[in-house]
Amino acid sequence: MALSASMVKELREKSGAGMMDCKKALIETDGILEDAVDWLRKQGLSAVAKKSNRVAAEGLIGITIKDNSGAMIEINSETDFVARNELFQNFVKTCSELVLSSKNDIDALQNLPFPNANRSVNEELINNIATIGENMKIRRAEYLEVSKGILISYVHNSVAEGLGRLGVLVALETGVQNNNIQEIGKHIAMHIAATSPTCLTIVD
Repeated sequence: MALSASMVKELREKSGAGMMDCKKALIETDGILEDAVDWLRKQGLSAVAKKSNRVAAEGLIGITIKDNSGAMIEINSETDFVARNELFQNFVKTCSELVLSSKNDIDALQNLPFPNANRSVNEELINNIATIGENMKIRRAEYLEVSKGILISYVHNSVAEGLGRLGVLVALETGVQNNNIQEIGKHIAMHIAATSPTCLTIVD
C-alpha cells in the first residue's frame, strides 16, 4: 500500500517509535493507525529485556498537588523526543497522581494498578517501552504534606500542565492563606530551581 508522510508522522507522534518502525507497522496493518500502534507494542515486548541496559538520561518531571498533599516523580527516557510523546506524558502525569498514595516508595508505586489499563504501573511501563521502543525508568518519587499551610509547585521548561524538565515542590507551614503567601512560595520554588541547593540550614 502507499504510505503518506502524514500517516507516518501521526503514528510516530502517537507511539514515539522510530520512522522506519512506523512505516513497517503501517504496511503490516494496511495503514490502520490503532492496529499499527498495537503491532508496535507486540513487536516491542520481546525486545524490552534488551533495552534494559540502555542509558535513560532524558525524560520528565511530573507534579500533582491535592489539598494538603503534593507528589513529584521523575521518569527517564533515552531521548527528549519521547518526552514530547503524549503516551509518555500521560504515563508520567498519572504516576505523579499515584504517588499521592504510594508516597516515596517506588516499589509500592510500581505494584499499584494503573488506571483504565488492567495492568500494574510496572506492567504499563513495560508496555510503553515495548510500544515506543526506548528504555524508560522510574528514577525517584517525592511526597510532601502540610498539616496547616500550602503547597506550591514550579515547573521549568513545561511541556504540559505539571510536566517539564525540572520541577520544584515547596511546602509552607502557615495559618495564613492569601495571595502574598502564594507569591512567596512561588519565588522560593523558582529560586530553588535556579540555584539547586543541596542543603537547608535553619537559623534561630
